[in-house]
Amino acid sequence: MIPSPDSALCAALKQATCRALQQAEIFLPPDVIRALEEARDRETSGIARGEIENILANIRMAESLRVPICQDTGVPVVYLTVPPDVPFSRHLIDAVCEGVRLATRTVPLRPNVVDPLTRRNTGDNTGPGMPDVHVRPGERLSVTVLPKGAGAENMSRVAMMLPTETGSIARFVAETMLFAGGKPCPPVVLGVGIGGTMDGAAAAAKEALLLPIDTMSDFERELLDSVNELGIGPMGLGGRTTALAVRVKSAGCHTASLPVAVNVQCWACRRATVEVEW
Repeated sequence: MIPSPDSALCAALKQATCRALQQAEIFLPPDVIRALEEARDRETSGIARGEIENILANIRMAESLRVPICQDTGVPVVYLTVPPDVPFSRHLIDAVCEGVRLATRTVPLRPNVVDPLTRRNTGDNTGPGMPDVHVRPGERLSVTVLPKGAGAENMSRVAMMLPTETGSIARFVAETMLFAGGKPCPPVVLGVGIGGTMDGAAAAAKEALLLPIDTMSDFERELLDSVNELGIGPMGLGGRTTALAVRVKSAGCHTASLPVAVNVQCWACRRATVEVEW
């Protein structure tokens, strides 16, 4: 039981968090599926087409069996939207944590969260700083989840570039994927954060992964082209599609700095939002 001045609200938030994780882990968003289908149709390599077809078969099987898309169900990254009429307190974070524990038992999720030094596993995907909860204002109380697996997260990078190096951003993004190779299970989706502070750019890069991938600006397409020219291809076996999309979020920064972050997401660009009703 969650100790709360409004137990109904917290109980509903707990259930909404669990539902959002279940949806994200089992059902890939339609825009991502369409991007994979289009990438398959563009490929001229039989191996590349076959790898993407295997991915699409995996997606269909997960939906049919109601099981997670990938065995690495990731760590829970949560964006909690709180309206003006809902007082923000620790009880809301506690409710999200309870929802993660419930999802771990019922979806089920692989228990991935460990102490960084002792490597002791908490067994329920919670612990100090986990789930990673970001709170933002909005019109309705809702919970958005972005499960992040280690294979992709480990390939992410941050650079503190010089203000004169704006023309080198595309190079840094492509270089990040060049170093990653096939490790993050391409074709990937890349979130890019530009500006802010070092940690702010990293946060923006991750939040960019929440954006739909069926629309991109000219700048984002330029970054996408620089990545796909590498020829890494699906699962690192070569092909025209190393990335499905690149999405960018930017913020103002100090006149003497240019923070740039790239957050790598595998083809399983999992995300889901559930509104809280109580």
